[in-house]
Amino acid sequence: MTQRAIVDAVDGGALIRLSRGLYVSAADWRSARTEQRELLHVAAAQRRLRLERPLFVLSSAAALHGLPLARASARGAHIASARSNGRVRSRNPLVARHEIEVAEADVVEVDGICCTSVTRTVADLARLARPETALAAADAALRAIAWDHDDHVYDDNAAEAYRSAMLAHLRTGARGVVQARRLLTLADGRADRPGESISRLYLHEIGFRNIRPQVPVAGPHGSPYWLDFSLDDADVWAEFDGLGKYVDDAFRRQGESADDVVLREKEREDWIRGATGRRVVRWNWEHIASADTLAARLAAFGIRPRP
Repeated sequence: MTQRAIVDAVDGGALIRLSRGLYVSAADWRSARTEQRELLHVAAAQRRLRLERPLFVLSSAAALHGLPLARASARGAHIASARSNGRVRSRNPLVARHEIEVAEADVVEVDGICCTSVTRTVADLARLARPETALAAADAALRAIAWDHDDHVYDDNAAEAYRSAMLAHLRTGARGVVQARRLLTLADGRADRPGESISRLYLHEIGFRNIRPQVPVAGPHGSPYWLDFSLDDADVWAEFDGLGKYVDDAFRRQGESADDVVLREKEREDWIRGATGRRVVRWNWEHIASADTLAARLAAFGIRPRP
């Protein structure tokens, strides 16, 4: 494309400018998840920065490691810098430089790009990111280490060792350490997706304490049904329903329609209620806009934590 054509495409909304001389299709940008947008910013920064070895941190490092960035915004790449305050500079609006000291032992390479290790990345997010983002990333990191998806087995020893490694990066007196310790203590690799992580965070904020994730209930044909949560305080089962299970082919059985999934879920729920004598309460993304919206959803069914 000529320079004139590029300018016209940017002005017309067909191209998004990531950095000087680097662009992405607006259609691709709109359809990309936050994690994918963050990777595009990383690629642009890696190409344009006049640094021999830029070190990506925080959400940029998380995206490189394949961690979720729930409730985060991909506004630019994040790199470590000896002299900076973490703000985006007007002369380079797509790169935020953070004054973060990183030991060489905490530096790894992902596809030739330098970033902080997973444990250091999660610890930094726990200090500096919003709690929803940090907990979802911490849960995902523990899940990769300690959860056997095929057998539904959680390795508590591996999880605790990895949690200790993340906590070891927290320095007393540093910004956000109190929040980070709380979140990393709460982290649980049995969370299957960010919606479950955010739900569990809000359940704790509401006042629930006896929250068991990924609980099996014996099914009619021998195989167990797995429920997202057991809220033992209220003697109910709880399920976070993302839209994916109904519209994403990856979550549906071969040949199933969305209506088929709804029917299967109804039959599953009927069995669980009948077999356990417990109610099943469900919520979706709309109901976890905040802890208050989740509390209102539960209160509508008379479900509250014990005093």
